[in-house]
This record gives sequence, structure tokens and C-alpha cells, in this order.
Amino acid sequence: MKTTVRRYRQLLSSFARVRVAVVGDLIADEFIYGQIDRVSREAPVLILSYDSAELLPGGAGNAARNAASLGATVELIGVVGRDPAGQGLYKALEQTADVTGVVQSSTVTTPVKTRILAGGVHSAKQQVVRIDRAGSPLPASAVRRAERALVAAVERADVVIVSDYGGGLVTPLLWQRALAATKRPSPPLVLVDSRYALGSYTGMTACTPNEAEVEALLGIRIDDNRTLLESAGRELLARLGCAAVLITRGSRGMALFEPGKPTDHIPIVGSDQVTDVTGAGDTVIATFAVALAAGASFAEAARIANHAGGIVVMKRGTAVATHRELAASLLGPGEVR
Repeated sequence: MKTTVRRYRQLLSSFARVRVAVVGDLIADEFIYGQIDRVSREAPVLILSYDSAELLPGGAGNAARNAASLGATVELIGVVGRDPAGQGLYKALEQTADVTGVVQSSTVTTPVKTRILAGGVHSAKQQVVRIDRAGSPLPASAVRRAERALVAAVERADVVIVSDYGGGLVTPLLWQRALAATKRPSPPLVLVDSRYALGSYTGMTACTPNEAEVEALLGIRIDDNRTLLESAGRELLARLGCAAVLITRGSRGMALFEPGKPTDHIPIVGSDQVTDVTGAGDTVIATFAVALAAGASFAEAARIANHAGGIVVMKRGTAVATHRELAASLLGPGEVR
């Protein structure tokens, strides 16, 4: 498929008119940076000299941050604790999206993923270990408040992103209840990204699983087998009732499946020597969603999302692709104004 520079520019210029609602599990992504000092005499491990730390929105928060960085207006629905991690996460989210629908609960422990990155004075820092602190079960009262916020947001949204990391807030039933409670005559575009329960979501506009998630759901191993990939994509279309399935395949690019159309195999953009894949899936679904709501076809939106993914994997940590970076990648630096 050939998309012209003029068409890409037209779509990109429409991003600012898109209203996105993101509902899902909110995670605090903590990054601790240090320089390699020496090897410990107590154990065969490195001793790091602490440099700095930062806390960024992960999970649904990262999807919201990416959609906002592209120029869209974003409403975020989720639950955080009033613990230090939750307060830091809420403060970071305020800079990105409308957080009226983010419920703060004193009985919730906010999930945290701590990544420790190390490097020398003249070398890039690399992730050496990740420590996950699970969140607590969500109280029913917090889920009900989030559901009411979701109903209100759906009334205004051009597209909804359902970001299910298995934290307990988002379920197929919650989404169906919220959709049934809205008064709009036709539903918005709905995209789903579910780590563990994709097979339970039906009737969505599209989904964006990675290849590992597809393999786990269907009990197969795809690798370079195009026949297995084809059958997996077609099975997901039928099982989920989606208008499109976009499977992300890492260094192998993406594969877009639509009913009645040949599979669209999209190669990666840029180098396959990536810096960090943290949160790249959130970037893909956010960009795919914004592009679709701006009027792109599934094939056009997939290619735009592919460029955004290529941008963030060359950055360290939980990163975003900005509107300007995306324009430069799609149009060429000389075309950006």
C-alpha cells in the first residue's frame, strides 16, 4: 500500500481534533539510574553508584501519555492508591490527560515496576534488573466510580482504548455495562489491548496483541511460519468479531488482518538494533487509535503506528513519540513545518 506525503500530512493535521478515552490499569514505572562502580566483595554482583530516579506513567497511563503527545485530547479512567507511588503517578498523569476519571483510593496499593539501569560514564545505561510490586485488589466502590466515569467519557470520545494489564479494573463485563449505559446512538471506535484475557473481549473495532500474546492465547508457536501467522490472525478475527487485528511482531514488523482482505505484512521502520522496548505496545495502540479516529484506514493507521513504535524503541525507558517526531518519520525532516 502506498500512502502519499499529502495524505499523511492531512491525517496528522487532524490529530488535534481527536478525543480519546483511555480506561485501564494504571502502573507506576520507576527508573533508577546508576554508574557501575565495582564488583562487590560480598557476592558476584555489580555495585552501582546512584545517579537519579524518575517515575513515569505505565500501563494505561502510558497509552494516555502517548495519545496526548500526538496532540489528541485525552480523558483517563483508572484507579490509583494514595500511597507515595500512587500520588507520584497521579501527579505525572495530571500533566498528560484529564484525570477527572482517575479514582484515588486510600485502600489501594499502587502497582510499581522498578527498573534499575546501569552504565559507565561514557556508555549508555542498560536495564540490569526489574522489580515488580503487585497492586492490591480494587475495592468494589472504586470500580463503580471508575465505571461511572467511563460512561461519561464514552459519551464524548471519538475512540476508546481499553488497556487491560490484568490489574482487575477492566473486564469485558465492565466494558459492556459501560457501553450499554451510554446514550449515544452509535458506539465509538474501540481498541483493546489485553495481556491475559484478549479472548474474552468481543465486538471491538480492533485489537493490537503482540505475537507472544497470540501464541499464549492460541497455544501455538509462530516464529517465521507465515502459514501459522495467517491462520492465527484469521482465527482472532472470527473469534473476537473485530474489524481488524494488528499483530506486532518485534523485529519482524507487524501483520494487519481484515476480513475479506489479504494480510498486510508491514516491515519495521528504522534499525532492528533497539534500545528499549518498554511500553512500545502502548505507543502502538495509542497511535493506531488516534490515526483511526482522524480518518485513517486500518492500513494507513497501522503504518503510522509502526513509525511511532520505531521511534520509541530507540529511546530509553517508558517513552513517547511526539507529533513532530512522527511527522518527521512519515514525511521526512524536510517536509515538517
